[in-house]
Amino acid sequence: MNLFYVENITGSTAVMSEMESRHCVKSMRLRNGDSIRCTDGNGFLYDGVLVEDNPKACVIAIRQQTAMPPELPFHLHIAVAATKNPDRLEWFVEKAVEIGVTEISIIRCAHSEKESVKTDRMERLMIAAMKQSLRFRLPAFHPAIELQALVQQYAPLHDWQKFIAYCGEENDKQELISLAAPQTNSLILIGPEGDFSPDEVVMAQQSGFRTVTFGSMRLRTETAALYACCQMHFINELKKK
Repeated sequence: MNLFYVENITGSTAVMSEMESRHCVKSMRLRNGDSIRCTDGNGFLYDGVLVEDNPKACVIAIRQQTAMPPELPFHLHIAVAATKNPDRLEWFVEKAVEIGVTEISIIRCAHSEKESVKTDRMERLMIAAMKQSLRFRLPAFHPAIELQALVQQYAPLHDWQKFIAYCGEENDKQELISLAAPQTNSLILIGPEGDFSPDEVVMAQQSGFRTVTFGSMRLRTETAALYACCQMHFINELKKK
């Protein structure tokens, strides 16, 4: 199934962006009268017919709207520091969307080597990954937030489980898989290449975050972030069994 992304929906008519329209007409070679399926990224699948094969603005007549079931039984928020090489962060974002994540934040930390990302490019990657994996919900994306601000925002949320991955020497660190509960809203903080500072870890701990480790190997920032995402899915799959 080919899945397209549409934002502009009015009644029973949807209009594609120029980028999606070019892909529809030039790459997929769809023409007027062809059946087409699309999503708005908000959990809906639209079945329709292409009525205007304009490479700048394709028009779809919607025949059926279907509310798709939730893809995750919990809210998964991965907050990760920007990597010095933007390709690595883009790789994480793309793969996390394919695997399944609800929200991604880029955090500014004491040891961050890069504090900004190209939001437009990230959004395009996320849309492409959503379509590739046949998902119908586009994760929320926050391009830049201070670590302290995010921690303070989540500190009062006692129904969330909150973790900070840390490479420093701490005796009470445990594996994420041994601490995390399934089907529970979760926020996981992943630091920069230079790791979180000790002060940042203490600040997070005082706000209800638990320090976790991903094993004896030191992982790159983007690898640790994707590992955390995969671990949360694994934990929830175990619960099903």
